[in-house]
Amino acid sequence: MINNPMCGEAKANYQPGNAFSGQRPTLSAGGMTDAAPLRRTAPQAGNESMGVLASMTGFARTDGVAAGLSWAWELRSVNGRGLDLRLRLPPGWDAIEPALREAAGKALRRGNVAATLTVKREQEPRLTPDPAALEQALALVLALQARIPGSPPPRAEALLALPGVLRPAAEPEETRTEAAAAALRAGFAAALDALVAARAAEGARLAATLTGMLDEIAALRETAAAQAADQPAQQRARLMENLAALLRETPSLPEDRIAQEVALLAARSDVREELDRLDSHIAAARALLAEGTAVGRRFDFLVQEFNREANTLCSKSAATALTATGLKLKAAIEQLREQVQNIE
Repeated sequence: MINNPMCGEAKANYQPGNAFSGQRPTLSAGGMTDAAPLRRTAPQAGNESMGVLASMTGFARTDGVAAGLSWAWELRSVNGRGLDLRLRLPPGWDAIEPALREAAGKALRRGNVAATLTVKREQEPRLTPDPAALEQALALVLALQARIPGSPPPRAEALLALPGVLRPAAEPEETRTEAAAAALRAGFAAALDALVAARAAEGARLAATLTGMLDEIAALRETAAAQAADQPAQQRARLMENLAALLRETPSLPEDRIAQEVALLAARSDVREELDRLDSHIAAARALLAEGTAVGRRFDFLVQEFNREANTLCSKSAATALTATGLKLKAAIEQLREQVQNIE
């Protein structure tokens, strides 16, 4: 094989739908409003072919109030080989985690997703006196008053201010927790919907960018084809001239053997096969863009094939112009690879 030192190996760096149902916050022009009944179902398998290209980058936020608590979900998504959901929940809310992971698995396929929940009490808890503590404090104050002649009687507000006399009123904890958990699950479902929409919008912009890059690669491929059209014949003629001069100096070399070697070297300098495969890869990439749904892994593999053909083209090049086009082709493919990393 004829190796070109100018062109080496490139460095390779390598939907919504949710099973939740029940009360769910709704979005309005001013943000979250009161909860409203809603039933959500997962997408049917037959509809997946209708999907659009989705990015793995996105952000979504929902908030609301339920059971005396104000809450907010923030979801951030970036590139990832698979789906990695990292939940940050306040203490005491671990019980809702399995349902959240199930919902995320149905709505998303790939990406590193960080989901953060913040919860705070909307109002101060109602206080009630602790009878035992109050009796003990009153007994101590009366005993002290009896030992101090002329001291004033104890005042109620002073007794209630003593530590431990007042405590938060008991609430129906189970009912409150269930209502809050249902609201948090519904809020997470709404945030997932918003995240999927954000990723789809980013995917639409990404599809336009990728289309332009494929057009550039196709144009460079046509330029390379024009530059390489006469390369085998030129290479053969150049080699024959050099060998003719050699034969004049060393006539004992068999001419038929020399002719076979010349033909083999000329065939190795023919880049039409690489250009044909590159054209096929471009068509396959456009088909993946049209398919849209969950094509990130396949697209990433296809770009590796792009790069392999460009490397071989450069290594076979015997002309400066073709080498320059091969280098531009490799740079365009590298830019394509960087963008493909964002596809779900």
